[in-house]
Amino acid sequence: MERAETLNISYKALKELTGVFAFSFLTALGARIKIPLPFTPVPVTLQVLFVLLSGSILGRVRGPISQLFYLALGSLGLPFFAGGGGPLYLFGPTGGYLIGFVVASYIAGMSKGESFSWSKVIICQLAGLGAIYLLGIIHLSLYLEVSLSLAIKLGLLPFIGVDFSKLILSSLITGAIHGRRR
Repeated sequence: MERAETLNISYKALKELTGVFAFSFLTALGARIKIPLPFTPVPVTLQVLFVLLSGSILGRVRGPISQLFYLALGSLGLPFFAGGGGPLYLFGPTGGYLIGFVVASYIAGMSKGESFSWSKVIICQLAGLGAIYLLGIIHLSLYLEVSLSLAIKLGLLPFIGVDFSKLILSSLITGAIHGRRR
């Protein structure tokens, strides 16, 4: 009996660790798929999709851990960020958004529970997206030494539509995965 329990715990730990690694690498892949905009130092990427999914699927503990692992690997020099890799990227124009990924994953992870609720997933993902924007805009304003108003024009307004689309896709994927688990 003990061996079966040990194997079950080992399988569960391996499954959880695999999820953490997978979302770290998916976020990195999302950074590589980018569209630079000529009027802002912030590119359009697919990262937000994977950040929101990391929380909604892995939960409020493992989701943020996946994003911390992503930041750690990128900071060590792996080309995980939209512009490359290295510790200076956390202090560059997109540093606030990158830090916001950890917070957003935690907030999106608050939707994970015993029962699935579309409204809870969407509300938590919206709040998570808001955290990314809040930290990103504040940091962008400080980095560029511009007003918050201009930082909003450069770091929020061009991205709202596409990020909302990612949020909808993320919530649909979350719902499909939850439905498959039942």
